Amino acid sequence: QVQLVESGGGLVQAGGSLRLSCAASRSIFSLRAMGWYRQAPGKQRELVAAISTGASTKYADSVKGRFTISRDNAKNTVYLQMNSLKPEDTAVYYCNAGPSIGTMTSTLAPWGQGTQVTVSS
Repeated sequence: QVQLVESGGGLVQAGGSLRLSCAASRSIFSLRAMGWYRQAPGKQRELVAAISTGASTKYADSVKGRFTISRDNAKNTVYLQMNSLKPEDTAVYYCNAGPSIGTMTSTLAPWGQGTQVTVSS
């Protein structure tokens, strides 16, 4: 069974940085695009960033220039470097796989528990 394990969240002041990690099963990781999503209280889950098997990337407008997604195929891990964090970035962050970076709403794995990111003002 495919598993996704997110880590790296925490409490940080506005303007600070965090690096999230997502370890994935090889069967998904080597064949699919990977993405980071977030869900804030009372809001729907949204795609933050995605990366293809060929390392093409896509970002939500709200995080462009601040967040960077990357992947390490050898470690079956995808990362999200978050800089210049804002209070509105506060959410639970999840990773998942999708058919391509343009179709990340069609997720391919069960959701993990996510990792909480809290940005204080």
